[in-house]
Formats: sequence, structure tokens, C-alpha cells
Amino acid sequence: MTTMITRRLGICLNAASSTLSTSAGTQSSIRRAFSTSPAVLSHIGKQTLPFGSDVVMTHDQTPILTPRVPADLNSTTLHIKGPLGEHILPIKPYVKLAFEQEQGDSLLSVSVEDPTIKEQRAMWGTTRALIANAVTGVTEGYTVPVRLVGVGYRATLEGNKLSMKLGYSHPVEIEVPEGIQCTTPLPNKIMLQGNNIQRVKEFAFKIRKWRQPEPYNQKGIFVGDETIAKKTSKKK
Repeated sequence: MTTMITRRLGICLNAASSTLSTSAGTQSSIRRAFSTSPAVLSHIGKQTLPFGSDVVMTHDQTPILTPRVPADLNSTTLHIKGPLGEHILPIKPYVKLAFEQEQGDSLLSVSVEDPTIKEQRAMWGTTRALIANAVTGVTEGYTVPVRLVGVGYRATLEGNKLSMKLGYSHPVEIEVPEGIQCTTPLPNKIMLQGNNIQRVKEFAFKIRKWRQPEPYNQKGIFVGDETIAKKTSKKK
């Protein structure tokens, strides 16, 4: 009886070891297949960026030696001026900008020194997207609507402060940051405008945190076209 149990145990151990070796070989082959795949170029970064004559771009090649954040060390500076303001963007030293003229239109081409390096390939498309957002900001601007959904929810603008009634025992007052225009066309609707999409949305979500949307009654502060799926309460 003992001999039979020992034989069965040996068979199970051999089968388990063969299964593990097979899976390990499969995983190693998969890893080798992924490691030998060619680098994919940035589909966004390689697109040229057109801009009108009312936009002036100046690329300062002087390296930044005292950056605001450590990541901008030795970066260059791109100044973008337009009818609605000016943006200053740090450009990584391995990112190259080329300005062209084609049939009276100005074009900007973004490239990197070595697209096979992961960091450079990532910043290629990111830099092009940031420049495109800045061009849109200084020419058209950005508008972000904020909706107050709830019984008695109201918003008014008192000087440079946004006052909201959100069901608390006191009104919520928030100071409007510089560079952002705030209006209340309706008592339950707030319109935020500015040339910097990051600052506009940051202020919008600062307002939102006072009454985040809840799924049971679908009430709260909604930014843009934000929606929330309705949940049914548990029945006893």
C-alpha cells in the first residue's frame, strides 16, 4: 500500500514539474518575442502643427539652469504669443523644433534625437500636444461648463469670489484665480473661460470637490458633459 502511494506521488510531482517547465518556456518565448519588436514611432508627434499669422512662436535655445521643477533642468524655452495671451513651455533638450512656411501658412515640426529611446518617444507626442493646446488657448481659448444639480443649489458671483449654496449651513465661497473668467448665466450653471486648459479644469474640479456627484440621486456638481450611472438603493 505504501509503495503504491509513493508511486502515485512521484507521478504527480513529475507532471507538475513538466507543466511548470512548459509554462516557463512559453513565457520566456513570449518575452523574447516582445523584446525583439521594433519601436513604434509617435503618431501624434510626427504630425506637423499649423498655426496662423496671429500666433508668434519664439524658441529660446538658452538652457534653463534654475528650473521651477527639477525635470526642466537644461531644457529650452518656447514662447507662444497670441490674441488671448502668452504661454511659456519648457522643451526637453533632445526635442527639436523646425519652423516652415508652406503656401503662406506657418508649420511647426517636432522631432527627437533618437526615437528608439522610450523617454524621448514618450515626450515626442507629449510636447506636440502641449504646444497644440497652447496655440488653441492663445487663439480661441477654452470654455468649461460646470452644472449644479440638486434642490436649492445656486451659484452667484460676488466680485472676485464665487459663492455657492450647496445644502450646507453656510455658503461656499471660492476665490477665482487670476487668468480665469467666471460667469453664471443661470443660477445652477457656471461658465469658466481661460487660455490655459490645465488651470481652467483644475479650478473646475476644485469647485466639484465640494459636492461630488453621487449615484443614488444623481446630484452634485458636474464638470462639462460628465454623467454618472444611477444606482438603486438596497431594499430590505
